[in-house]
Amino acid sequence: MTSENRTLLERFNEAFNQHDIEAIMAMMTQDCLFDNTFPAPDGTRFQGQIAVRQFWLEFFQGSPQAAFETEELFFSEDRAVQRWVYRWEDADGVAGHVRGVDLFRFREGKIAEKLSYVKG
Repeated sequence: MTSENRTLLERFNEAFNQHDIEAIMAMMTQDCLFDNTFPAPDGTRFQGQIAVRQFWLEFFQGSPQAAFETEELFFSEDRAVQRWVYRWEDADGVAGHVRGVDLFRFREGKIAEKLSYVKG
């Protein structure tokens, strides 16, 4: 199962960097759970296809240069940990970045949970 989950997560990351919401959501379960990093300290929780899709839509509209770079992946059965760098440009063209970690849970060949945490 680990190799299938690795392939799924790699495809998910590619779709994410292409801002392909349809592909992203096709890889997530109907009852998917996404914990965003904002606002600190606990972030916001989005549950289910409709809520998570709406989050991604607003996220990519507000951050059209959004790009994640995977620094490290670790898999164990139905779980994965991904360490990343998120890069963006603000409205004035000033580049920024933040480092973080995502905790994933897989179920039935899809992503059931994506819990995100940031440094700083």
